[in-house]
Amino acid sequence: MRLVMVFLMLVLAGCTAAPAPSAPRDHVLRQLDDHPLWTMRYDGDYDRMKNVTRPTPTTPFGCSLFATNDADDPLFARNFDWDPAPAMLLFTDPADGYASVSMVDLSYLGITDPATERDKLVDAPLLPFDGMNEKGLAIGLAAVDDAEPGTRPDRPTVGSVRIIRLVLDTAATVEEAKRVFEEHNVDFDGGPPLHYLVADATGKSAAIEFVDGEVVALPTQAAVNFTLSGTDEDTRRADTRYRTATEGLSPGMDWRAAMDLLGEVRQNHTQWSVVYGLGTRTVHVATGKRFDQVHRLTL
Repeated sequence: MRLVMVFLMLVLAGCTAAPAPSAPRDHVLRQLDDHPLWTMRYDGDYDRMKNVTRPTPTTPFGCSLFATNDADDPLFARNFDWDPAPAMLLFTDPADGYASVSMVDLSYLGITDPATERDKLVDAPLLPFDGMNEKGLAIGLAAVDDAEPGTRPDRPTVGSVRIIRLVLDTAATVEEAKRVFEEHNVDFDGGPPLHYLVADATGKSAAIEFVDGEVVALPTQAAVNFTLSGTDEDTRRADTRYRTATEGLSPGMDWRAAMDLLGEVRQNHTQWSVVYGLGTRTVHVATGKRFDQVHRLTL
């Protein structure tokens, strides 16, 4: 009888033992359209501070960005206007940061066909041009004529695109995003000076800019390609895209209306248009000004 009991105890112990760790999964890669737009779920962690060489832009970033302040589901929308290149909607979930979805210009990684250049995709998380994280914090960039980021030896230096990754991984609010900028030197070498629109799930939004070496956060719902600091609303509305974007915002705006507004401010070199739902954590993206062909995904 004692032998039978020992045998049963061993069997039960085997049934409740922790399973052996599974083999690492490959990054899940899929082509969504012929732009081409790809989507990938990145499996694993990455070094946020890894140095990645990126090309010097031949065309200044255009870009139009706006955010709604609807408390139920604020939206963050942007057109990315630059040279034609393959694009990727990238999902990441690092162990030491927030899960997020972001858009990546694959030319910055030297990639023309991710299906045959999978080894280069290891650096895809490091160069997001816009994105949203699981907390409903979204951020995107736009070129400006001038920016004066201060440099302090006690702060690490990161590139002007890499800072978006740091914000997505560590910030849940506009205030926290501003703090990330304040804790780093932002290097514009090799690219145009930039400012950034940031919005969070509470409906708050601000433009992050650099003025006389200081980081400033200006409450606004729109940003295009001029510095907002030191300008009044009349001066800002003299810009056609800014005026169209701000006048087109309305209470209760849904993703379709936001995408249509992106269509109104598109340019000849608009590469992608994306609307992030900061409450629903949804993503709607169209490529190449094809606003009737919208991909919907969820973080």
